[in-house]
Amino acid sequence: MHRILLPEEFAATAFAVSAARAHGLPANRLRSRQLARPFHGVRAPDPPAQDVLGRCTELAPRLRGHQIFSHLTAAAIWSLPLPPWCASRPLEVCALWGGREPRTEGVIGHRHTFDPEGVTLVEGMPVPPPALVWSQCAEHLLVDDLVAMADAIFTRGLATREELTASLRPGQRGAVTARAALAESRVGSESPRETLTRLVLVRAGLPEPELNVDLRRPDGRFVARLDLAYRRWRVCVEYDGRQHSTGAQFARDADRWADIAAEGWLIVRVLAHHFDDPGRAIVARTRAALTSRGYSR
Repeated sequence: MHRILLPEEFAATAFAVSAARAHGLPANRLRSRQLARPFHGVRAPDPPAQDVLGRCTELAPRLRGHQIFSHLTAAAIWSLPLPPWCASRPLEVCALWGGREPRTEGVIGHRHTFDPEGVTLVEGMPVPPPALVWSQCAEHLLVDDLVAMADAIFTRGLATREELTASLRPGQRGAVTARAALAESRVGSESPRETLTRLVLVRAGLPEPELNVDLRRPDGRFVARLDLAYRRWRVCVEYDGRQHSTGAQFARDADRWADIAAEGWLIVRVLAHHFDDPGRAIVARTRAALTSRGYSR
C-alpha cells in the first residue's frame, strides 16, 4: 500500500480536519485509513500516541484560543510528579474568559477564571502557571501526592509557598487537602519517594531531616550528596530507586557508601518494598541509627 501523500505542513504531525479542508486537501485523503483519528476532527499521519504529551500534541490542533490544558494534564506537561494512574486519564482542558470548554471523547472540559497573562507555553502546549496547576490538582489527588508536587515546585523554583497559598479559592474542591499538604511541603526534595520517606519519618515523631545535603571533607572536597541528612547525629537516609543495577553501577554505589561511612556517617538505605511496612523497615531502622548516635526523644 502506498503511503498517503500529504502537504508538508500536515505530513509530520497531527492536524485539524478543518485546516486541511481550508488548504484544499481532498475529502478522500482525510477519510484514508492510513490516517489516525486520535480525536474528533483531528487526523494524524502516525498511530495515536500513548503518553500524555503526545496525546496533547494530537489534541492541540483543535484547541480554540480560549482553551488551555489544565489540572492533571497540565501537571504532566510541567513534568510534575503524579501517581501512575494519572497517565491513563482523559486529557483535561479548561476554557478561559467565559468561553466554552471542549466536548469530545477522551477530553474532560473545565471552566476557569484567572489572569490570561499567566498562561505560558511548556513543550509548546498552553498551560496555567504551576501554582494554579497545583491548586487544580487538589480536586483529584491525596495529601501525599500534593506534598510531593509542592516539594517539586519549590525545589525547581517554579513558585513560592505564598503563590501556592494564594492559588486556593475559598470553597474550592480539595482546598482542605491542599492546605494540609502545604503545611507538610518543604524545599529540597528531588523525588516523590524522597518526599514520602521524609513524611514517614516526621509523622513517626523523628526530627525533620535536611534535604539533599552536600557532604564535604574538612578540606572542602565533595564526598556525596545525601538525600535526607541528620547532620547532628551523622545519620543519613538514602532512597535507592533502582529496579536493576549493573555491576559497574553497584561498584560506584558501594564506593560512595564507603566514602560516606569513612566520614563517620551511618547510612539507612530505603528501597521501594520498604514502603510496604514503613514503620518497621524505615522508621525503626532510622530511629535505631539515630539512637546509636545519642538521639533521644
